[in-house]
Formats: sequence, structure tokens, C-alpha cells
Amino acid sequence: MTTALPTPSPLPLPRSLDGRRIVVVGAGSNTGRALAHAASEAGAELVLAGPDPRKLEWTAGELSGKAEVVPVDLTDETSIAALATATGRFHHLVSTAAMPANGPLADLDLADVHRAFAAKVYGPLLLAKHLAPQAATDTPEGASFTFFSGVAAWRPAPARTVMATTNGALAFLVRALAVEIAPVRVNAVSPGIVDSGAWDRLGADKDPFLRSVANRNPARRTGTPADLVHATHFAMTSPFVTGTVLHVDGGGRLV
Repeated sequence: MTTALPTPSPLPLPRSLDGRRIVVVGAGSNTGRALAHAASEAGAELVLAGPDPRKLEWTAGELSGKAEVVPVDLTDETSIAALATATGRFHHLVSTAAMPANGPLADLDLADVHRAFAAKVYGPLLLAKHLAPQAATDTPEGASFTFFSGVAAWRPAPARTVMATTNGALAFLVRALAVEIAPVRVNAVSPGIVDSGAWDRLGADKDPFLRSVANRNPARRTGTPADLVHATHFAMTSPFVTGTVLHVDGGGRLV
């Protein structure tokens, strides 16, 4: 019988983001908030973007550093263009946006499928179109875009067809964008099962589910928001990394 290893305590980021202006799309979500907190503590100035201004203001109020709130709708190119205008010059953009369209194939609604592609494919494409010209590449690490894919692309499952397809499409999109908008770097972070709050909906079944995942994963644990924060920091600050998917899944895609 395998035994899950203890989850390590999160480590603070180095203050390597001093003077950097970072756009966080999805800053009202649990993962986006964690990224915003870490970047702010590391010295960055933030632009918090997402569809719900109330959640963005909530995140902004929690931060120790400077933050601006700019609502954006990734299904609307005009809204994305307005984000670019409001943002101006910046150094890094991270998008955790996701609008899953899960369910049996026979029950899929095309409007939900369009929204899922808007969050993971069309939106990132348009973010690059409108914001890449404003990315500041005159720092040691250069400028970067980091998007969030997901393990479903490598381990598809019934009722997760759209999730697998959109995450997989994003993985190929970052490769194409890395060539198209160079020298701006483009990467993806692909989380596995992460205890970010999304699994709280399972109620009493949450802990047994996470234990079963941990016992199956080669890393013998599930992920934490800190794991995603550190992977994103690596993607932002590593000047020789582009067109890459960073798998932060404990090896979950392998088993």
C-alpha cells in the first residue's frame, strides 16, 4: 500500500519582480489570487483582470503593493483591446482563465463549448494580438506570456472531451505564439489535481479523493497553489524558456 508524502510548506518568492508590471487575467479566481499575492510580495505592480469587478477589487484590497483593476471579457475582442489600452507597457502576463464545458458528449451545449474555447484558445490568442506590442523586453528576463493548460489534455476522460481539447489546443498555441511574437516568450503551466478550493464542492468526499490521487501520483501527493505560483515564477523569469509546457501534476499524466 502506498502512502502519500506530506505536502511541503510554500516558500516565498524572491524579490525578483521589483519594478515589473504584471497582468494577471483571472485574478478573481483562487489560483489567480494566489499568483497576485505572490507577485505583489515579490515587488511587482499588478493589473488585475477578469470578468467580475467585485472579485478583482477583493483581490486588490488584499495586496501589499500597487494594483489596478481592469475588467475583461475574453469572449469579446473589444474588451481585450480595452485591457491593452488600460494596461500600457508591461513585462509579464499570466492568464488562469477557464470556462469548462464538462459533461457527456450528447449533452454538450455549443454556446458552452464556445466559451470554453474563448477562455483557453481564442482569448489567449487575442491577448497576444493586442498586448504583445506593449510588452517590455528590455529586462534581463525579457517579457513573457504564461497561460494555464491542464492535465486533461494528456489524460482525457469521459465527459471531459472539451476540457481535453481546449487544454491541448493551448499547448500548441503557446508553441506557435513563441515563434510569432518573439522575442516575447510564451509558455504554459499545466496543473494536475491541485487543492486550490475547486474540489471543496465534493464535501466529505474531498479528502478521500485527494488521498487516492496522492497515492497514485509518482510524487505521492496532490498539488498546492504554491506549486503553481513557483512554476509561473519560473516561466516569467527564465530568459531561455519559451514555447514550453511546464507540467505541474506530480507525474499524474503518466499513470
